[in-house]
Amino acid sequence: MATPTPTRKFLGRLSLPESRFVANALRTETVGGVLLLVAAIAALMWANIPGISDSYNSVRSFHIGPASLGLDLSLQHWAADGLLAIFFFVAGIELKRELVAGDLSDAKAAALPVIAALCGMAVPALVYVLVNTLGSGSMDGWAVPTATDIAFALAVLAVIGTSLPSALRAFLLTLAVVDDLFAILIIAVFFTNEIDFLALGGAVVGLVLFWFLLRAGVRGWYVYVPLALAIWALMYNSGVHATIAGVAMGLMLRCTRKDGEEHSPGEHIEHLVRPLSAGLAVPLFALFSAGVSLSDDSIAQVFTRPETLGVVLGLVVGKTVGIFGGTWLAARFTKAELNEDLAWPDVLAVASLAGIGFTVSLLIGELAFPGDAVLMDEVKAAVLIGSLIAAIVASVLLKMRDRKYRALTEAEELDEDLDGIPDIYEQDKPDYHLRMAKIYEEKAAEHRRRAAAAALIDSEAAGGSSAGGNRPA
Repeated sequence: MATPTPTRKFLGRLSLPESRFVANALRTETVGGVLLLVAAIAALMWANIPGISDSYNSVRSFHIGPASLGLDLSLQHWAADGLLAIFFFVAGIELKRELVAGDLSDAKAAALPVIAALCGMAVPALVYVLVNTLGSGSMDGWAVPTATDIAFALAVLAVIGTSLPSALRAFLLTLAVVDDLFAILIIAVFFTNEIDFLALGGAVVGLVLFWFLLRAGVRGWYVYVPLALAIWALMYNSGVHATIAGVAMGLMLRCTRKDGEEHSPGEHIEHLVRPLSAGLAVPLFALFSAGVSLSDDSIAQVFTRPETLGVVLGLVVGKTVGIFGGTWLAARFTKAELNEDLAWPDVLAVASLAGIGFTVSLLIGELAFPGDAVLMDEVKAAVLIGSLIAAIVASVLLKMRDRKYRALTEAEELDEDLDGIPDIYEQDKPDYHLRMAKIYEEKAAEHRRRAAAAALIDSEAAGGSSAGGNRPA
């Protein structure tokens, strides 16, 4: 008799190490997302308040850097090409960790989020192409609505106060990691024009040296930081987008633990660099890139010009339909059962939340329309407006299930035996049940003692009342 194939759980409970890693990573991203939100608002105010708006363009256009090395760049370019390399370095480490130790290390488990992420990039691109085909617009911006900004998405969660269960947060994080990977490939393949092979060869030699030093166990920031800067400068001058250097170095770090190691080198460096990325690099990029005109005419243009309308619909409609549809189809054909504690509307809410495209979308918008400053700013405005609409839709959907999410989160974090491990992860351990039995026995004994004391007080009160009633008048 054939043994039935067990069904896999989709959005089931994470392992304890994975749950703690996700919680720590997202905690930093949430703080960074709030800073990102503040930076974006500051940029919009700076660029739109009369009297100071001219200074915004003056500051971000200010050039600094050694011209002899080909690095006489504006502050805006330093933010986009320099600071975002740090962001993509962290993305490279995240991707490496997911591939060797996370959800993407298991091909069957990885299939669903990878398919969802791919559909979540393909459908927005198709929406953009369709809108611009019908409206006779430019196809150059097809990649703008394909990216998800995990930091901004988590900032929205922080603002609306939703206790999203760890499985949904991990799904969102995995989507963003895969999203970042394909965004990197898009930037490398479609937004590289002329290549300086000498500079590119120098960058490759630097990366080989970087890899060799890591494998040789050489330590010290004073070795790797100057080498990383040299690799970045050579990559920038090669014509390939400089952020690719950050990704390549991140992927080279070892993210598996050896015996006796509490953290792998990749985890350790990510822990050190992530606050710099989320707290400084990305907010500064937002400050110098998100300042676009939001006059009545420019806002109206967003909904009438095919390029900008394609971006808005790609983020709001394309992302939601692509991720939800891809997830449903993948679960349907892989026979993965949805976690019984969740429902498909929860997946729809996360899919709509992934429509918040900011950092990478703004970067691709700059790369897609380099010769048209007006259209570039209009596309950036479309990214902001589309992300805002997606955030509002996601907030409404998440709020409808907030009570359920809070109950699931409380159950995930409950630790009645106070051993530092949530009880939900110890249900198959005899020691846990023995500890709980002892705790409940002590509580039962305390309640019996209190019941006996209460009964004694009641009997004394009843005796006193009876004696009082027999006294002569």
